[in-house]
Amino acid sequence: MTMAAAIEGQTAETRAWPNAIRVAGVDIFHDLAAAEATWRSLETSQHSYTPYQRFDFLASWQRQVGEREGLRPFIVVAHDSERRPLLLLPLAIESRLGANCASFMGGKHTTFNMALCEKDFAANATEADIAALIGSIAERSRADALALCQQPLRWRDLPNPLALLPHQASVNDCPVLAIEPGAAPAALVSNSFRRRLKGKERKLQALPGYRYYVASESADVCRLLDWFFRVKPQRMAEQKLPNVFAEPGIEQFIRAACLAPRANGYAIDIHALECDEEVIAIFAGVSDGHRFSMMFNTYTMSANSKFSPGLILMRDIIDRHAGLNYRALDLGIGSDEYKRLFCKDDEAVVDSFVPLSLRGKPAASALSAINRAKRAVKQNPALFEIAQNLRSMFR
Repeated sequence: MTMAAAIEGQTAETRAWPNAIRVAGVDIFHDLAAAEATWRSLETSQHSYTPYQRFDFLASWQRQVGEREGLRPFIVVAHDSERRPLLLLPLAIESRLGANCASFMGGKHTTFNMALCEKDFAANATEADIAALIGSIAERSRADALALCQQPLRWRDLPNPLALLPHQASVNDCPVLAIEPGAAPAALVSNSFRRRLKGKERKLQALPGYRYYVASESADVCRLLDWFFRVKPQRMAEQKLPNVFAEPGIEQFIRAACLAPRANGYAIDIHALECDEEVIAIFAGVSDGHRFSMMFNTYTMSANSKFSPGLILMRDIIDRHAGLNYRALDLGIGSDEYKRLFCKDDEAVVDSFVPLSLRGKPAASALSAINRAKRAVKQNPALFEIAQNLRSMFR
């Protein structure tokens, strides 16, 4: 196969691709600032991408979390013969199993991972395009393998070009609620469930200043996050779970992303129920005018918790986004019981482990096998219970 040019830093070398292949060259950046202008140019209505791949979201994660973990940006931009960007892969390199593996930025804080793609390229990319992309990365970089996890097969109405790579089911599927245009409220949350929630909500409505809203002012964002980082550790301790938000850089990343402005909101939106005396519940997530994806949540430790404020807030979020003509809503990967109350369908997400060198072959095979084993455990209730018990014993 003829290989395209790769650009490492500021050095460029150009060779032609066959006419049938749109990818005419590849740039590889190891610095966020160097890639920022191109990255932001792909965040338009003419491009296909998830809100998890916005520059402000992933730059916050890389600076606050990735750097602390020793991950180095590995941002791949494919362009056509006129140097128009076709695709940007927001990756970071780390050492795994003795190999340099490039994975999507964002770690466990992104539900979906994708390249940012020009829409026509997303719709018409071929296996030859993707093979050319992979071949160029292998030839021009020091990466040994790509570990591309939790990729949707499609986003909105367009295919994910990287789904043309060999892939396997991810460890978890993602429960999703599809929202049909003009759907009646009962089609999204049943009347019987609504009545149950309304009965509980009457107790909360008696509280002075009770309200649901989306934080639109930085002061409210900071106040709600202060409350979250105070209450969430208590909730996790109650459930005998480790406080993942105490890991280095996580709080700083979340605070930065929740305050990063975008049109009509922030990179992460915070929905809240509160009264004059206290915050009662929050759900925070990303949205793009088409889909809302929940990232983190918690609810009060006070007696008001017995009125199911989290479920009431989720109903409000669903109704709000349906009214804004959104077409889907998810509560993150995993099949927690409360998610199934609202999200009845599953959206498949896939992983691709691609060797780029001889050293990368055993690493890619091992990572693939590990994720297959994890999925098998998650899909088998008996095995999953054993795994959970073992985790508790060693915690």
